[in-house]
Amino acid sequence: MGNINYDFTGRTVIVTGAARGIGLEVAKHFNNSGADVVMVDFDGDEVKQAAETIDATAVQADVSNTDDVERVVQDTLQRTGRIDVVVNNAGILRDRVLWKLTDEDWAQVLNVHAGGTFRFTRAVVPHFRAQNYGRIINVTSYSGIRGNRGQANYSTAKAGIIGLTKTSAKELAAFGITVNAISPNAATRMTASIPEEKVSEVTGPIARFADPAEMANAIAFLASEEAGYITGVVLPVDGGVSM
Repeated sequence: MGNINYDFTGRTVIVTGAARGIGLEVAKHFNNSGADVVMVDFDGDEVKQAAETIDATAVQADVSNTDDVERVVQDTLQRTGRIDVVVNNAGILRDRVLWKLTDEDWAQVLNVHAGGTFRFTRAVVPHFRAQNYGRIINVTSYSGIRGNRGQANYSTAKAGIIGLTKTSAKELAAFGITVNAISPNAATRMTASIPEEKVSEVTGPIARFADPAEMANAIAFLASEEAGYITGVVLPVDGGVSM
């Protein structure tokens, strides 16, 4: 899968959930496009190994922890002097039918997905406002639009990210900041457990899961100078499954 090469030379990009899957491909893409990439993940060892393969900066952090998020932002600003793009991709699953969901299952998923997206957005906004520029790209899900059995917590979190994306876009547009989201349908660890006979039901007309690199292409576009007039959009990158 080839990259669409927008120029991010001199830009600093933070990617959360960057140790594997979509996040890793996004980090690679920005790195190949000239950016200084900060790869954030809860799994410190895994993200360090991943970052070494592409010469990026690895940071262990819990996106559901405000102190961790503030530390990532401040350390990045101290090291590079700037942040230009944040990709909020970090996520976990705690799938159960809703009557079996525990308070912990509920809270953890919302705190990582919606909470992490909120915390990183809030943390970078003062800097983005000061430089009158910023790109925020959030990763939501078809489940947040249509729901999915066994994912009341995940669907709620992803729907919340859509609301946060649109509200942030309205609040931040005056400061040269765009906020958008993608709704992906890529082959990741989260989709690996889907039985082969069910794949066609969840992949739409194109009838395959995307390569995670295809998500990186879409995110890079939304982060680019060329997309400066696009904000508040939830872009389905899903092979038509949401039609």
